[in-house]
Formats: sequence, C-alpha cells, structure tokens
Amino acid sequence: MSKPLRADAQRNRETLIAAAREIFAAEGTQVPFEDVARRAGVGAGTLYRHFPNREALVAAVFRAEVSALRDRVAHLAATLPADRALATFLHEMVDHMYAQRGLGRTFLAVAERDSDAFTDDGAALERAVAALLRQGAEAGVLRADVSAGTVMLALHGISSASVRSERREESDGVVRLVVAGLRSV
Repeated sequence: MSKPLRADAQRNRETLIAAAREIFAAEGTQVPFEDVARRAGVGAGTLYRHFPNREALVAAVFRAEVSALRDRVAHLAATLPADRALATFLHEMVDHMYAQRGLGRTFLAVAERDSDAFTDDGAALERAVAALLRQGAEAGVLRADVSAGTVMLALHGISSASVRSERREESDGVVRLVVAGLRSV
C-alpha cells in the first residue's frame, strides 16, 4: 500500500489533473506533456513524479471525472425522488458530453486502444446508477426490470452522437425516451 501524499504533493496532483482536464478538453491528449505542467504552474519533474506517462495522466483525469459523476448521482439520489434524480442525472450527462466533447473524444480514443483501462471506473459509475434504479424501483417510480447497463449503453450511444453538435436535440430526445421508458406505469 502506498504512503499518503503530503498536503502540498496532493495539491500539486489535483492541480495537474485539473490542468490536464482543461487541456485535453480543448486540444486532446497529444499536447506536449510539459504544457500540462506549465498550465498547472509546476515543473516537469513534478508532473513526471505523479504521472510517469500520458496514459497514467489520462486515466487519472478519467477517474476524477467518474468520481465527480458518482458523487453527483449520490447527491441527486439523496435530494430528489428517484425518477427525477435519474432524469436530472441523464440530462446533466448530456449537457456535460456536449460541453466537453474534446474530453469525451479523448476518453473514447484511449478506451479503444486499451479497453481495460477504464473498466473499474466505468463499473463504479454503473453501480451508482444501479443503486439509483433500485431506489426508484423500491419507491415504485421506476421499473425494476431495466438494468443500469442498459441505461449506461444509452449514454454511450449519446456520447457517440455528441461529437456532432447538430445531434443535441436528438440526444435530449433519447434521454426523454429512456426516462419515460423507465418510469413505472
């Protein structure tokens, strides 16, 4: 087990991930690695100490994104009825996909090269969605016969469409269709 990072090292790591997220969203992952360090306001040595290669940095950005999404699902589940929480989450995901198309393309490209790279993190998000679906089924507001995998597959389809901005209206329509189909009658 690795030793916890010092507070300043943890701050540097988080700053590097935030800087990489911004750059990857705008320019993709092929930017010079040193540009990430420069954007974060740290030296290249600090970047390489935390992330020995580009793939490690991309994976860290993806983990941070998924962690934020899991937190958002949990917050919505705790504050809204399950059907509204699910609808809100799906609509926010579409907003996120269209606003961060460059980041989405980055993740898709890396996943195509190394599909195992994001399996655990993607599964964690799917488990959070599954918990929300169970909550809705128990409350009688969502169907119990639809898996989180089905919902995630719909999101993957929307993600593929999000590379073209003119598909936004159709993407919102898919979310409305999925939510309507998930509501118990």
